[in-house]
Amino acid sequence: MEVKNNPTMEIVILETAERLFLEKGFSMTSTTEIAKEVGCNQALIHYYYRTKENLFNVIFETKFREFFRSIFELENVKGLNFTEKLTYIIGSHFDMVRKNPKIPILIFNEFTRNPDMVSSLKSKLAGVVSQITTTINTELQNEIKAGRIREISMTDLIFSVISSNISLFLILPVVSGILSLDEQQKEIFINHRRDENIRIILNGIKP
Repeated sequence: MEVKNNPTMEIVILETAERLFLEKGFSMTSTTEIAKEVGCNQALIHYYYRTKENLFNVIFETKFREFFRSIFELENVKGLNFTEKLTYIIGSHFDMVRKNPKIPILIFNEFTRNPDMVSSLKSKLAGVVSQITTTINTELQNEIKAGRIREISMTDLIFSVISSNISLFLILPVVSGILSLDEQQKEIFINHRRDENIRIILNGIKP
């Protein structure tokens, strides 16, 4: 195998490691296990990423960006009024968590396990996040001044969106078990909660 000319193997390692880290977390996943799943030796993993920490950091940064991009990406809401933008943001973030329900747990665990790395990542994203939140906050303040929205901070609004969306997927396994929901019923319930989250947040900011 010519390592330097095998980008496919690097991608397979990354995808396999991502799946295992999301399923088991950082501490319970070893490079030995990753190599076994991939079908290569540990030396190849170390060749590409040097350490498990480096491999994890690549994945974590990608997932961290993905988790917040659905909130702070404004390209798809140009031309919409504030309520329409907020509706899109809530729904888009919900869909992202729905597709990747283990990302919130991974992020929460990392805030506890490695606060220095999280601080480093925060500094990398600070400029972009600050620019976008400033834009949204300007619109929010204009809506408040116009009397269309009650007095609420940008922080509280974002917190409401994130907490409402991730809470469903954190407790869904318990709820679906208690209610004995099959897959079709679970999908109906999830779709219902998506609409409910949007309705509750929009109603909650009315004056």
